[in-house]
Amino acid sequence: MTTNLEADLNIAAISWIKRGFYATSVVFNVCLIAQVLTVGIAYFTDPAWWNVHVWLVRGFSGVSLILLAGALLAPFSGAIRALTISLPVLLGLQFCSIHLKTPLHLEVLHPLIGFTLFYVSSSLVHRVSREVFNKSDAVAKS
Repeated sequence: MTTNLEADLNIAAISWIKRGFYATSVVFNVCLIAQVLTVGIAYFTDPAWWNVHVWLVRGFSGVSLILLAGALLAPFSGAIRALTISLPVLLGLQFCSIHLKTPLHLEVLHPLIGFTLFYVSSSLVHRVSREVFNKSDAVAKS
C-alpha cells in the first residue's frame, strides 16, 4: 500500500513540475513578445524604450536556465529537451551578436537570432502544452 501511495505522490509531483514548466515557458514567451514590442517602440517612436528592451533581457534571460533545469529533471520528450537546450544557446548568440565587434558585422544577425528565439520558444510552449495536457497530435492539428 505504501508503494502505491509513493507512486501516486511521484506522479502528482511530476505533474505539478510539468505544469510549472509550462507556466514558466509561457512567461518566457511573453517576455520575448515584450522584447519585440519594446524594440519596435524604441526604433519607430521613442528611443527611450531601448532601456526597457535592455532591462527586459537582463531580467528574464535567467528564466531560460530555470527551464533548462526543469527539462532535465522532469521526464520530457527529446524534442522538448532539445528546444529547451537551444534557448540559452540562442540567448548567448544574441549577446555575442550585439556585443562582439568584428569586421564581419555579426550584429546584423541579431534580429534573425531574436526571431529564431521567439519561434523556438513558441514551439516549446505548444509542445509542452500537448504533453502536459495529454493532447494527441490529431487533436492538436484540428
